Amino acid sequence: MKNKLKEMKEDVILLFKEAAPSPKKGRAPSAVGSVPSDEGRAPKPLGFKEIAYLLKLGRTEVNDLKRVLNEMLRDGELVMTRKGLYGHSSEMNLITGRFDAHRDGYGFVIPEKTGMGDLFIPPRKTLGALDGDRVIARLEEPARREGRIIRVLERAHTIIAGIIEVGRTACFVRPKKKSVNFDIYVAPKDKAGAKDGDAVMVEITEFPAERTKSSGRVVKVIKKPDDPASEVEAIVEEFNLPRGFPPNVISDAKSGYGKDAGGKRKDLRGLRTVTVDGERAKDFDDAVSIKLTEHGYTLYVHIADVGFYVGWDTPLDEEARSRATSVYFPDRVIPMLPPELSEDLCSLRPDVERPAFTAEMHFDRGGGMVDSKFYPSLIRSNERMTYTLVRKIIVDGDEKERQRYGYLLGDLELMAELTGLLRSKRRQRGSLDFDLPEPEVLLDLTGRPEAILRAERNFAHMMIEEFMIAANEAVAEFLSGLGVPCLYRVHEPPDSMKLDEIWKIIRPLLRADAKMAQVKGKKGSALRPDMFSKLLAAVKGAAEEEVVNYMILRSLKQAKYSPDNVGHFGLASKCYTHFTSPIRRYPDLVVHRILREVLTKNRLSDRRIEELQALLPDIASHSSHMERLSDEAEREVVDAMRVWFMKDKTGDEFKGRVVGVTPYGIKVRLEDFYIVGFLHVSYMTDDFYVFDEQSLTLTGRHTKRRFGIGQELTVRVDKVDMEEREIVFGVA
Repeated sequence: MKNKLKEMKEDVILLFKEAAPSPKKGRAPSAVGSVPSDEGRAPKPLGFKEIAYLLKLGRTEVNDLKRVLNEMLRDGELVMTRKGLYGHSSEMNLITGRFDAHRDGYGFVIPEKTGMGDLFIPPRKTLGALDGDRVIARLEEPARREGRIIRVLERAHTIIAGIIEVGRTACFVRPKKKSVNFDIYVAPKDKAGAKDGDAVMVEITEFPAERTKSSGRVVKVIKKPDDPASEVEAIVEEFNLPRGFPPNVISDAKSGYGKDAGGKRKDLRGLRTVTVDGERAKDFDDAVSIKLTEHGYTLYVHIADVGFYVGWDTPLDEEARSRATSVYFPDRVIPMLPPELSEDLCSLRPDVERPAFTAEMHFDRGGGMVDSKFYPSLIRSNERMTYTLVRKIIVDGDEKERQRYGYLLGDLELMAELTGLLRSKRRQRGSLDFDLPEPEVLLDLTGRPEAILRAERNFAHMMIEEFMIAANEAVAEFLSGLGVPCLYRVHEPPDSMKLDEIWKIIRPLLRADAKMAQVKGKKGSALRPDMFSKLLAAVKGAAEEEVVNYMILRSLKQAKYSPDNVGHFGLASKCYTHFTSPIRRYPDLVVHRILREVLTKNRLSDRRIEELQALLPDIASHSSHMERLSDEAEREVVDAMRVWFMKDKTGDEFKGRVVGVTPYGIKVRLEDFYIVGFLHVSYMTDDFYVFDEQSLTLTGRHTKRRFGIGQELTVRVDKVDMEEREIVFGVA
C-alpha cells in the first residue's frame, strides 16, 4: 500500500512538472473530468477530476489520490487555488523555505531550493509567520525580490517564552524573542497562576493573521533565575531544548557495549595517531596521522564510526535526527547522542581501540591532492593533545614539551608543513578566512563567570581545520563523482545588490595605500566576489579589521545543508560536505552511512537512490534549522553570562574600543574583558550627535566630538539589564 501511494505521488509530480505518465498496467480510464488542452504537460492548475483522468485512475483508486494530494498540500509541494484547483508550487511563482524574522516586523524567506535568492517579506505580508517557520511565499515583485507569505506549513515554535502583563480585564504575554513582534492574549482562566511580571512559557493556540490577533495559554511559570546555572536552565526552557534521553534511546545506546568492532576493517593500530581538541572537550570524534612519502605526504583523517553503532530508523537514530546537533554551553553540553556513545564508545580516547572511518589522502610536494581512498578502520590514538599543547611544540618551540613528545615531533612538524601548503592553496583559490574573535567564558567552582576573554585561535586550530576541510572535500568529490545522492554543505554566492551596498559602506573605511587600491579596483566599481579574500587580507591588523570582517560576513548568505551541490562560496570549493563530526552533527552521520553503503555495494540500486532522494531534502532542511537554533541558544547563554559577570560592576569605568556605530549609538568592547555594551545617544548628553552613514561616525553638532570605528575611549557601566541581557554604557 505504501509503495502504491508513493508511485501515485511520483505520477502526480510528473504530471505537473514534466509529462503526463503513461497509463499503469491494469488501470481503467475514469469517465469523469475533461482532458486538458495539452496532455503532454499540465498547462494550468488542475481540478481533482482532471488529475484522476490524466492519471487513468480507476474508481477504486480515487480515495488513494485524495490521500496523496492532501499529503502534498501539507508538505507544500502542491498549492490549492481559491477556485479549488491544484497547482505545483514551483510552477506558480511560489517559494518554499524558512522565514527569517526581524524585530521590526519584516523578514526574509530563505528558499529550500538552492540557487534562488532570498525573498523579502514586508511587515504587512508575513501572515503571522514566526522566526523559523516553514512557509510558502508568492513572488510579487521580481525586480525587488519581494513577496508575500500565503501559507505556514510548519511552525518552528508553538511554545515560546515571555513576560506576562496582568491587567484587570485581560492578560498579555510579551515574547522575549525580539523577532516575535506581537503580544499574545491570555484569558485570565489560562494564566496558570502567573503574576504580573512573571517569566512564563505560553502555548500559542491561535497565531496572528490578517484579521485575528494571537492568543494562548500559560503552560509554565519560570522561576526567576538566582544564579548563572538557573539562567542557563531558563534559556534551555526558552528554546525548548531537550534535557535527557528517553529510556528506549538509552537502552539502544547501551546495546553497543560488547559489539564486535572487527570485521572488514583496515588495521591502523600501529599508525602513530593523535587527537587535538580543546582542554574541556569530552567527545573526540576526529584523529589524525601523517607519513612522508617519496612524492609528498599521506594524511590520514580518522573519524569516529558512529554509523557502526547507530543504524537507520532505530530509536537512537530518530532521537539524533530530531536533535540534529549538539549544543555547547560554558557549563554543559546538550549532546546529540547519549554520553554512552558521545563520551565513550564513539570517542577516540587515547590507548583504546576504536572503530573509525578513515579518509586517506595523498598530496604532492606542493600540497595538491592527487589521490584519496576511504575505508572502515581500527585505530588506537597515542595521545589526547590540546591546541595549546601543539602550539607550544610547533610555534613556541617549548623544549620541555618537545622532549616529552619526542616520538611525535617529526609527525607534528610534517603536519605543520602540510598545513602551510594547504592554507596557501586555499587562499590562492579565493577562500575566505575570517579572523573573528570568539568569547570564552571562564567559570569558577560555583559555576559563576570569573572572566570572559577573547578565545585564542592559534596555529593548531588552523591545522586541524585544514585537515578537516581536506577530508570533507575529498568525500564530497568522491560521492558527487559517482552521482550518488548526498547531503552537501553549501554556501551560495551573495546577491549582487548586497555587494553594492556593502561596498558603499566599506569604501570610506579603507586606507588609501597601494595595497588597498588593488582591492578597490577602478573608481566606482562594485565589490566583486573575488575581491573578498583580498579585502580581508588588506585590512589585516587595521583598526577597521573586525568591522569589515563582520560586514562581509553579514552580506553573505548562511551556509546550509542541501541535497543539491551548488558549491561553497566561502571556501571557494566546488564540492563540499560535512563528514568529520558525526558525534555532534546528524548530516555527518548520514554522509557516513551513504559512503559505507557505496563502498560495500559498489553501486546503489535505482530504488535505493529514489529513497535517498526522497529522504535527504527533509533532513537537510531540519538540520539547517536546528543548527541555526542551537547557534542562537549558544549566543543567548554567552550574553547571559556577560550580564551576570557585570552585574555588580555598575558605576565602574573601563577602557574600551568602538566596534560599531549606528544612528542610535555606539557599540563598545572592553579592553580587559571580551564584553560588548551599547552607548546610546541619549546617554551622550554633552551635545547633539549626528550619524554619518558614509563614514560610520557620530559627530557632535557643536563640540565636533567624533566617535568612529576603532576609536579608544573610557566608558562607565550605567546599567546591567538582567532581563534583556544587555549592558548599557555611559561616557566616563
